Amino acid sequence: MLQTRLELATVELEEETLRFFSYFLFALVGMFCLCMAILLSVLLIVVAFWDTYRIAVLVSLIVAFGLGAILIGFGIRKSYRKRPKILSHTLSELGKDVERLHAVQNSDRTTQ
Repeated sequence: MLQTRLELATVELEEETLRFFSYFLFALVGMFCLCMAILLSVLLIVVAFWDTYRIAVLVSLIVAFGLGAILIGFGIRKSYRKRPKILSHTLSELGKDVERLHAVQNSDRTTQ
């Protein structure tokens, strides 16, 4: 029984590792694409307003990107807090096993 639980724990750890790696990889690719789009957009906006409102445009872009970074940070923190707890299935199965063992021990005592 213990071997089965340890195998379950191993499988859960492997799944969690793969899930984390896929999140990390997708986040890196997404951040690269987003950074390129933002960089080119900022360059286009600054060039378009260079002669008239360059300071106002630069300040506006700084504020917009700062707020965006803060909102993304809060979103990531919220998502991270909602993730399933590591080894939750293994711990619940171990709890069930302990309850079953206590039930068997109690039934053995009552039959003696």
